[in-house]
Amino acid sequence: MERVPAGDEERLLLAGLRQGQAHAFEQLMRRYNRLLYRAARGILHDNAEAQDVVQETWLRAFQGLASFRGDASLATWLTRIAIHQALDQHRKLGRTVLWDGDPAQEDEMPRYPSDLAPTPPSPEQELARQQVRRRIEQAIDLLPPIYRAVFILRAVQGLAVEDTAQALQVSADVVKTRYLRARAQLREQLDFDPETEAAYLHDFAGARCDDTVAAVLARLRAAGVIRDQ
Repeated sequence: MERVPAGDEERLLLAGLRQGQAHAFEQLMRRYNRLLYRAARGILHDNAEAQDVVQETWLRAFQGLASFRGDASLATWLTRIAIHQALDQHRKLGRTVLWDGDPAQEDEMPRYPSDLAPTPPSPEQELARQQVRRRIEQAIDLLPPIYRAVFILRAVQGLAVEDTAQALQVSADVVKTRYLRARAQLREQLDFDPETEAAYLHDFAGARCDDTVAAVLARLRAAGVIRDQ
């Protein structure tokens, strides 16, 4: 998982952002792109939509940088913005999403289609692992967002309970309950522990990361936010 720069390093990075230094913007995005993508993907089913949310998250964050007071970590602050952006994306597309955590509805977990039943392992180890990861992703996508978001932040991204609770703005007990329910449901449907491959899911690197950084930097330059030196 990406680590938040501590103390002086974080202050220097924030100072660079406020001075419009291009390298500071790029450093921050590359540090947290994966975290924000996974946070968005925990709510949205579509990879392209999640990538769009990452871009919008950065633009909102950079526009509202003055509002960051350091009450939470920079990573938590950014993750909250991504989550709100993803929820807004649902609403703009006319979708409804259970997010407030009605206990009566939380107990009603969806059943999975039969095509997620265990399949024989492939002779090729890497191909088999790719198939397993795809099945895990399919199973995770069928969880309600309140469970999916917690599982992705905890098991896939590797955030601690408290960090997840702060990002989702719920209590640590709520995080623990939702995580246990999500994990139990996934184990029941997959017949194996999904956490063994979780860290490899919903990666955000290479061209997708580069494209997001380039697109955000271009928009910031056009808006006069960045001052190249």
